[in-house]
Amino acid sequence: MSRIGSFEGFQPVSLKQEEDDKPSETDQLSMEEREPDTEVPVPKQISRLPSVIESALYPNPYHKPYLSRKYFVTRPGAIETAVEDLKGHITKTSGETIQGFWLLTEIDHWNNEKERILLITDKTLLICKYDFIMLCCVQLQWIPLTAVYRICLGKFSFPAMSLDKRQGEGLRIYWGSPEQQPLLVRWNPWSTEMPYATFTEHPMKYTSEKFFEICKLSGFTSKLVPAIQNTHRNSTGSGRGKGLTVLTEPILIETYTGLMSFIGNRNKLGYSLARGSIGF
Repeated sequence: MSRIGSFEGFQPVSLKQEEDDKPSETDQLSMEEREPDTEVPVPKQISRLPSVIESALYPNPYHKPYLSRKYFVTRPGAIETAVEDLKGHITKTSGETIQGFWLLTEIDHWNNEKERILLITDKTLLICKYDFIMLCCVQLQWIPLTAVYRICLGKFSFPAMSLDKRQGEGLRIYWGSPEQQPLLVRWNPWSTEMPYATFTEHPMKYTSEKFFEICKLSGFTSKLVPAIQNTHRNSTGSGRGKGLTVLTEPILIETYTGLMSFIGNRNKLGYSLARGSIGF
């Protein structure tokens, strides 16, 4: 039911170099001042931001500001360029109106993490693989909202013998039956024919207020469910006749050895990431 489009029209776009950050007033501290009628300089105490403010800026205790710079999506203008690029392509090809966009992490049927942009229009859910280094769309999957018949919310679960398990919660969207897929499709780690998609929150959620909103899984769910329900009500075709079912249950990922996902996820191979310089 989904289709993957061609993207020859997308061209790499260069970002403008960001101006050097100017020091703030709090950083320009005078290191010494003189007392009246004395010639001996007296050191002035350096004021620091309270730890309460720092924790408010970065509520995730595991988040380090310098780590966010490694993700190209956080570079100035990167996400804005991607969204404008996709809006122009969607308007030109289908003429549909975009209701919202989100930056999430897709988890495939082999537990591999993949950075994705999701867009919801009046009739379609679009899943985009975007190269934030070259600033161009690599792959775009179109899923009709009328084809989506089930959504599952819950914690991730794995077989008892699985060696690579993940914590946390996610969302799975079904537009077909996984049981009807051939064995070669289900056990092919590069298969793009699975009739469902699984998502969780992007690791850059806590870097800024902007990313906190577009990386929030609950925000995406709150827009997706009404959009699907509206398309089912307004659909004139036969459809499934069952509407949309939203369940709260564990999300099963059937991986056992998990060696491929262990290496890929630990090294963030599914993200547009600065890998550092390699040389002698």
